[in-house]
Amino acid sequence: MKIPALFIILFAILLNASAQQEQDHTLNILVISAHPADADFRMGSTAWKWIQQGHNVTLVSVTNGNAGHYEIPAVELERIRREEARRAGDLIGARYIVMDVDDAQLMPTFENRLKIIRLIREHRADIVITHRPWDYHPDLRYTGQLVLDAAYMVTVPTIVPNIPHLEKNPMFLYMSDRFTQPAPFKPDVCIDIDDSVEKKLDMLHEHKTLYYGWRPFFRGILDQVPETDPERRRWMGDLNRPEFSAEPFREKLIELYGRQRGRRINYAECFQDSEYGTRLTRENLKYYFPFFD
Repeated sequence: MKIPALFIILFAILLNASAQQEQDHTLNILVISAHPADADFRMGSTAWKWIQQGHNVTLVSVTNGNAGHYEIPAVELERIRREEARRAGDLIGARYIVMDVDDAQLMPTFENRLKIIRLIREHRADIVITHRPWDYHPDLRYTGQLVLDAAYMVTVPTIVPNIPHLEKNPMFLYMSDRFTQPAPFKPDVCIDIDDSVEKKLDMLHEHKTLYYGWRPFFRGILDQVPETDPERRRWMGDLNRPEFSAEPFREKLIELYGRQRGRRINYAECFQDSEYGTRLTRENLKYYFPFFD
């Protein structure tokens, strides 16, 4: 049976309109981490790539980071870390929210779950990225758990009824980590960040109380911290750049980018589909990661 030419033309127009609608859609990406700088460290480069393409990225620290120093009092440190986070976000054009939970005191309570539900709904999130719910630090574990506990509930109208529910469950992704129990991190997508790893390091440089205070103190290398700002940036970059090595994810990078390019990538940020909400697939990969090439 011959299909009328008019039908074919109308079908092509509708198909093109649908593709254009997807292309023009502005994504809302919400990164919910435990402490100021957690998100920057794990996915600052990818956040910058989204923003460069006109999408909205909001970085959230569920705790205020006020316990992360060896001598600065908590009240003063909270103020400093909020300002550091704001400056880091400004570098890439991201909003940075620091919530009011004290560092090292986060619990997976019903009250905190409702806060996360509100947050995801208020930002009309298409993608929510968080920690896997197992880690050395309870704040990271409980942040991941709270986000997963909120995942389905953001679509339920009778939960937090004063904020419109989401008609489509967002995609929930995990940031990478090195823990293997009860299961190791398994990348579903890896992003080549060779062109933007320095932008990530610039963000980390803004978290001065962390990268030139608490972390060197904790590692016993406080005496190695340089005096001047440019020297500190070079020192911190050299110290942390290996943390973003693409090598642990080489197989996935080759699968995604092809052997020639995949073998050349030096730095990468990777994400795992949590299996909650909208699933990450081969078919929608470029819709949610439009800079992927």
